[in-house]
Amino acid sequence: MNKSVTKGDSPSQLIDARIKELSDWRGEMLSRLRVQIKQADPAIVEEWKWNVPVWSHDGLICTGETYKSAVKLTFANGAALKDPSGLFNSSLEGKVRRAIDFHQGDKVDASALKALIRAAVKLNASKRD
Repeated sequence: MNKSVTKGDSPSQLIDARIKELSDWRGEMLSRLRVQIKQADPAIVEEWKWNVPVWSHDGLICTGETYKSAVKLTFANGAALKDPSGLFNSSLEGKVRRAIDFHQGDKVDASALKALIRAAVKLNASKRD
């Protein structure tokens, strides 16, 4: 992480710094995914845990990890979500989590991703009641 970032920075500032430090397709992809997540549910809260971006609403929705060849959105309760568009393409054997790996040049199905985010928010809300 960029040395100009301090522990006192907000989670949003830390996510901004991560995007900037990547300075390649991964930063662009993470930025696009972040926009889709926030558009899906404006009440989503950005957090910074485990040295990665985290999005929550009544509990963890997903994390945004970056790797050399992929940007991965890991849904904390992805195995409990219906995925009619087939976005989940990673961690499929897990009993709880599911993930979507985005690679360089991949298109983001914004409507399907937003539907998945909203389903995760709804699932979290149902656990709260």
